Amino acid sequence: MNYPLASTTWDEREYEALQRVIESGIFTMGKKVADFEQEFARFVGSSHAVMVNSGSSANLLMVAALRYRSNAPILPGTEVIVPAVSWSTTYYPLYQYGLKLRFVDVDAETLNYDLEQLEEAITPATKVIMVVNLLGNPNDFAAINKIVEGRDILILEDNCESLGALFDGKQAGTFGLMGSYSSFFSHHISTMEGGLITTDDEELYHILLCLRAHGWTRNLPKENHVAPMSDNPFEESFRFILPGYNVRPLEMSGAIGLEQLKKLPDMVRERRRNAEKFRDLMEKYPFLRIQREIGQSSWFGFAFTVRSDMGYDRGQIIAAMNKSGIEVRPIVAGNFTKNQTMKWFDYSIYGDLKNANDLDQNGFFIGNHHFSLSDEFEVLDRVLTAVVNGQI
Repeated sequence: MNYPLASTTWDEREYEALQRVIESGIFTMGKKVADFEQEFARFVGSSHAVMVNSGSSANLLMVAALRYRSNAPILPGTEVIVPAVSWSTTYYPLYQYGLKLRFVDVDAETLNYDLEQLEEAITPATKVIMVVNLLGNPNDFAAINKIVEGRDILILEDNCESLGALFDGKQAGTFGLMGSYSSFFSHHISTMEGGLITTDDEELYHILLCLRAHGWTRNLPKENHVAPMSDNPFEESFRFILPGYNVRPLEMSGAIGLEQLKKLPDMVRERRRNAEKFRDLMEKYPFLRIQREIGQSSWFGFAFTVRSDMGYDRGQIIAAMNKSGIEVRPIVAGNFTKNQTMKWFDYSIYGDLKNANDLDQNGFFIGNHHFSLSDEFEVLDRVLTAVVNGQI
């Protein structure tokens, strides 16, 4: 590939961290995971972080924790607003906990919530808004907070694609009651597989610790918000208090995360420098609408929506890019409501999802990286010039 979608961010430091774990003989969740959680929470400015085996599991535990909190648990049948464009595991935990999803359109330029439609979609039954920061772009949380002001509605954040993004100087993923992150290979940091949940709520933190490992008490502090604990470690070894999971991360993933986190500020800065060059380049090609930044994006990738009204065809453009070695993907899952899996959901749709449909039919994205993309942008420029000149 002349311009791949993702690339490794590892060097000898990550491999040395792996080797240290191998030499320790401790491979399951241990001190390295705990240290990474502490450093991650410090980095994003949150009180607590819980590492799990994927961003999808992070979303699962985030939703599950709301079911088991002591004050106003989120029960089956509760209405949750979701954007029409996101990844599947934004939605699946909500379905799996019996919640009713209400799909709302995205903004054609930011690809995040259409704020006017979000406000109009709220009903008396709405208790949760799932905010998804798409492709590195944070939502306008000042506007969202104003929308929910005075209402009994809580905010969750799916920030799996947007580690390092800022809004008003605050890290994306920390605006809601909880936020989820992914450290899969193609994301801003990579721990092989991995994910995290952050929260400032101590009760939710304890619930997350319990749910992560079988629903048992073993990983809870003696003083906690979930269950009283005895002083007998034998009795607490296999005592189950919540219907949990086993979504623990490996000790290797925690060790790698510590090294990746050190690199993250520089990697995000380079992604932003690439974005400046990308925006300058795209001024030459008005038939492609690109994502408009909110706050400071961490630029997961570069999204396009083809202006079909200007006579251009997405299929031809993608074919030309593939031929030139530019790796291309749909914008997440496009309009998710088109998928067959929807037959299992309890859901409603607000409006006609015009922008989500346009994005689904005419959108695609290419990669961004932690290194300069000058050569890759030259390839992109040649392809788009050929499109304009009818040479594809």
